[in-house]
Amino acid sequence: MKQTNAINRQLTLAARPKGAPTQSDFALQETAIPTPSQGEVLLRTVFLSLDPYMRGRMSDAKSYAEPVSLGQTMVGGTVSRVHQSKHPDFNVGDWVLSYSGWQDYALSNGEGLIKLDPTQAPPSYALGVLGMPGFTAYMGLLDIGEPKPGETLVVAAATGAVGAMVAQIGKLKGCHVVAVAGGQDKCSYALDNLGVDACLDHKADDFAEQLANACPNGIDVYFESVGGKVLDAVLPLLNTGARIPVCGLISQYNATSLPEGPDRLGQLMGTILIKRMTVKGFIIFDDYGHRYPEFAKDMAQWLKDGKLHYREQIEDELDQAPNAFIGLLQGENFGKLVIRVGEDDLS
Repeated sequence: MKQTNAINRQLTLAARPKGAPTQSDFALQETAIPTPSQGEVLLRTVFLSLDPYMRGRMSDAKSYAEPVSLGQTMVGGTVSRVHQSKHPDFNVGDWVLSYSGWQDYALSNGEGLIKLDPTQAPPSYALGVLGMPGFTAYMGLLDIGEPKPGETLVVAAATGAVGAMVAQIGKLKGCHVVAVAGGQDKCSYALDNLGVDACLDHKADDFAEQLANACPNGIDVYFESVGGKVLDAVLPLLNTGARIPVCGLISQYNATSLPEGPDRLGQLMGTILIKRMTVKGFIIFDDYGHRYPEFAKDMAQWLKDGKLHYREQIEDELDQAPNAFIGLLQGENFGKLVIRVGEDDLS
C-alpha cells in the first residue's frame, strides 16, 4: 500500500524481540492524519533511515535512551516535507530533517527540525553522509581516533553507512586503511570505490591470519562498530597508544547470552593497561552535537570536491521496513539503508 492523503500508516512495536527481531515484533496500524495547531507543522515522511541502534530501542534493558514502549511508533530519523504549516518559520513544501519515526505523517512544533536545501545534495543524504552516520564517522575518527599520517587504521563494517566514511576520511588523513567487510562483493567495492589499501572478508576461515598480514606494523586505530570475532582478531595486533572509538557492537545486538568460549575480559583489560590504549564509547549528538557545524562544513566540501564516495540502498514502501531492518542486523544491506516512504511530491 502506498502513501496517501487519507490515512496515516504507523509501524509500531508489537513485542520485545527475544534474540533477532521478527516480523511479528512489528504491527502496521492505520490512524487519522493529525491536524496541526497554531505553531505546529504537519510533516509528511519521504525517507526513513534504518540504523542498528534501533535494535536497542526495542529492548527494555537500561541504555542511554528510553526504550520504545509497546504499541508506540518505532523511532527513527526521517526526511520529510512540510505538508501543512501553522508555524511562521516553515512553509508548505519545505524539506526538513526530522525524527518522525516509522510513519507517514507527524506533527512538530519546529523544535529540532533542520531545513534542507535539495539543490545542494539529495535530501536523503541528510540521513547518511550528511547526517548521523557521517557525523559519527567524522567525530569518532578525528576526535577519539586522532589518526596520523602513516598510521594503520582498521575499520569494521567498512562498507556500511558509518564505516565507509571512516575508511575514506582515514585515507584523507594519510592512513594505511585496512577495511573489514562481509563478502567478496563488498570487499571489491571497498577497494575500487573507497580507496582502501586492503579489504578482508571477516567470514574467511583464516581472517585473523589475513588481518595480521595486512597490518605488518600493527594497528594504531581501530574503529569499532561490530565486536565479536573482528575484535578478537584485532586485539593482539594493537600498538602501544592505540585508540579505539566505539560507536556500536552489532554482532551482539541480538545476543541472548554471553559469547561461547573463554572469558575475554581479562585479555581485553590487560591489553588496555599494557598498551596504554584509549577505548572510548560515544553517543554522537549527546557528546558532539555542539560540533555539528564543523562536521557539516567539512563533509559538504569533501563531497563537493569529489573526495568521498557515498552509496545508498533505497527500499520502497513503509511496510518493507521490518524486513529491511532485520536484514540490516544480519549484514545484508550494502551502503546506507533508507526506506522511501512516499513520493517527493504528493498532491
